[in-house]
Amino acid sequence: MQVWEPYALGETSAVRAGAIELALAGTDEAEVRQVAEGVWLVDAPGATAVQWRVPCVGVSAFWTPIGGARWVPPIWNPPLTSRLTAGAPVISLVGAAGANVCTVGVAEAVAPVSFTGGVIEETGEFAFTLHGDGLRFRLDLSERPFSAAVAGVAAWWQAEAGDLPPVPERARLPVYSTWYSMHQEVGAESVELQARLAKELGCETIIVDDGWQTADRARGYAFCGDWEPNAGTFPDMSGHVARVRELGMAYLLWFALPFVGKHNAAFERFEGRYLRYLDHMDAAVLDPRHPEVRGFLVDRLAQAVEVWGMDGLKIDFVDRFATPGGDPAPGEGADCAEVDEGVRRLLHDLDARLRRARPELLIEHRQPYTSPGLWPYANMVRATDCPLSPQENRQRTVDLRLAAGPVAVHSDMILWHPDEPAEQVAVHLINVLFAVPQISVDLAAQRPGQLAALRFWLGIFRAHLGTLQSGTLEPEQPEHGYPLVRARDERVTIVARYAPLPVEVPESGELLVANADPDPRVVLFGAGPAHVEVRDCRGSLVRTAELRLGPGASVVEVPMGGLLTLRRD
Repeated sequence: MQVWEPYALGETSAVRAGAIELALAGTDEAEVRQVAEGVWLVDAPGATAVQWRVPCVGVSAFWTPIGGARWVPPIWNPPLTSRLTAGAPVISLVGAAGANVCTVGVAEAVAPVSFTGGVIEETGEFAFTLHGDGLRFRLDLSERPFSAAVAGVAAWWQAEAGDLPPVPERARLPVYSTWYSMHQEVGAESVELQARLAKELGCETIIVDDGWQTADRARGYAFCGDWEPNAGTFPDMSGHVARVRELGMAYLLWFALPFVGKHNAAFERFEGRYLRYLDHMDAAVLDPRHPEVRGFLVDRLAQAVEVWGMDGLKIDFVDRFATPGGDPAPGEGADCAEVDEGVRRLLHDLDARLRRARPELLIEHRQPYTSPGLWPYANMVRATDCPLSPQENRQRTVDLRLAAGPVAVHSDMILWHPDEPAEQVAVHLINVLFAVPQISVDLAAQRPGQLAALRFWLGIFRAHLGTLQSGTLEPEQPEHGYPLVRARDERVTIVARYAPLPVEVPESGELLVANADPDPRVVLFGAGPAHVEVRDCRGSLVRTAELRLGPGASVVEVPMGGLLTLRRD
């Protein structure tokens, strides 16, 4: 039978990793080394492509770091490209019950790497193809959970990276953001009010987003690039920042790093050193391959920390440095050929300068620029914009957690309608339980029940910070968007329940179950005596009881947005 092969590599050589045969293009030399049960490192520095196949037995999902778990694609699915400014070089084919079938991560974190994967209809196999300029990768064929396989790739990247700046504790504590709550209508007085209220509720950082640099309120980016405060709303930026910091809040300021708007002096200054002009944004994308561009951007961003006293920066739109269809040729005066290398030099120079003023610097990046090549330059990474979509916020933050290595993962900003009941406010928060919550509502306009739910769940985030963010993360059923997620350490197990699924009770330690499903009947499987405590979405005690688990299922009612705590004697 003839098999259609749209990604045929031409002349190849072959090596083996366990039962899998790898076809290499561009070289006949490769080192294959087994590093754990079912896990191999493959080093083929001369290879331009590598391809292999695995049987599609019990396969349920195809996971990528930019799109989460999706249906298993066909062989003609378009390639995925990872580069410094977009994506991360890892993919995973997932089997029944979330078991790993095949996970591959590539060491290259700056230059583009292309992944193609899909089902061959004639054989029922899944074909993987990698393209790059020299390939060094980790191939995991073990049958452990796919989440552990992806986390194994992230741990490998971290080991390869060597010493990274430590992530400050504050990077993992709740945040208030002005974007959804205020958009461009920001000013010193309103920011200070929200900072004070957010601090009282349990937030430790405020991020002031777009609007601080312009009096224009038409959105767009025509007034980005010079990066000077709007004197009408921030007449004394240094004094304003000092007042916020006196509250005990860290202060981060937003910058759209690549953009220079048509109404800025820098627009004419850098004409001829653009990658392209974006009509719909009224702004050009600067070319970081020019040292003058990098020096200008470093100076502009550094004043926020060095002069105004900020604790860090929200660096937005790094992905826009990548030009669709391929980067243009470097112009006269460029000192590197590749745009991603220019971005790396820019971020390196900025980081080196800022850390001289703020050793505990906070830097936020966001999806889709999540490459491990950016780990030295950012200690916070946020899910991309998904306003009022708690399910998407959940899936994106869990996906990020699996591959983010040491970087603190943040939710997209959480907002809700003014009429949202307290129970649904709690559901929003439970959906990002395993990330750092960013809140973006007008705190002065919240009703008592909404504030109570917010205060209670931010308290849970803080009280169980170690387990939630540093414990072993075990998301279930990726093909269904993670309807149940678990984090555990040696003392505590925390489960978030987004659908009416049963919960396994550990043999020892404390169990917390956050219920985001309308069905209050939480089914527990376990054995032995336990003390049970149930609280509602506001933290009010609903019930305490002594419970004897097993044999079979036990049911405890937990209201939507509420919390079950179970302790063993």
